[in-house]
Amino acid sequence: MTGNLYRGQAGLPFSSTLRVYEPLEAFPEDQRPAIKAAGAQAVSRAAVENAELLASLGRITRAGGDPFPTGRTDLVRVTTAPAPDSGAAADGADAAAEPALLYCPSQLVLRAGLAANALMEGIHGPLAELLIPEEQRDRHQERIDLVKARDGSTRVHTRASTWGIPFSWFSLFMESDRKDVVEAAGRILTVRIWAPITDALERARFAVANLALAAPDLDMLDDLAQLTEWLELFHVNSMVELDYGAVADKVYPDESPMDIRLGIECLAEGDMTGAAAAYRRLASRWIPIRQLARAS
Repeated sequence: MTGNLYRGQAGLPFSSTLRVYEPLEAFPEDQRPAIKAAGAQAVSRAAVENAELLASLGRITRAGGDPFPTGRTDLVRVTTAPAPDSGAAADGADAAAEPALLYCPSQLVLRAGLAANALMEGIHGPLAELLIPEEQRDRHQERIDLVKARDGSTRVHTRASTWGIPFSWFSLFMESDRKDVVEAAGRILTVRIWAPITDALERARFAVANLALAAPDLDMLDDLAQLTEWLELFHVNSMVELDYGAVADKVYPDESPMDIRLGIECLAEGDMTGAAAAYRRLASRWIPIRQLARAS
């Protein structure tokens, strides 16, 4: 399979993701061999993205009308932890040690169940009931129950958003964070930004504390509070990744993390003019993207 499907995104809506990568020891001991093996099978990041997209297209066109993943083949993304500073690896074998690997399982069974529930509870619930028959939903609930019985309390490592990136996500990152710009044939396929989870949590808590005082009615405050609670579930040595997806080609270079940070700082200082200017920059960048969801 070539990368053409992944590069073109098959005409699908722009989809962006926020992922947490954990060290192997953060997973239950009986799951570690499977996670390590699945991570080792990933030839490249592009191959993983392509395989996941191809599998999703296959599910919605297969016979029987069941669009849910079975979980028999769950992909695992892998990244490396930041290298220790020179003082921490000054002597001994640590200086020559290989970078530690971090893992993010796709968990498609759990995520599909959450997405279906959100769809049923939304304004398109009646339509969703027609598209996803109750029999198929019940069958998938059995898969979810099996996963939870096997894995216990399961942390969902991935959050997804279509037609734009939630502003709250940008609060986790800074301009100086590690960044990869993935390009091909003159297009930006995606931009990925990483931050240590300790940094991401510190930034999220700073934003929550300041918004709670300066703008307690802002919707973003609730989003940030939920995001903070989610990040607190993971291992302290984890990494957080923001993957723009295909929308990167429309917005990059993107200064949204800086605009969010400046906007929150301005609110904390009572500078409404500065906060409004930061919001205008964000709105001019992202509202046209969100309007595409309603374009014909």
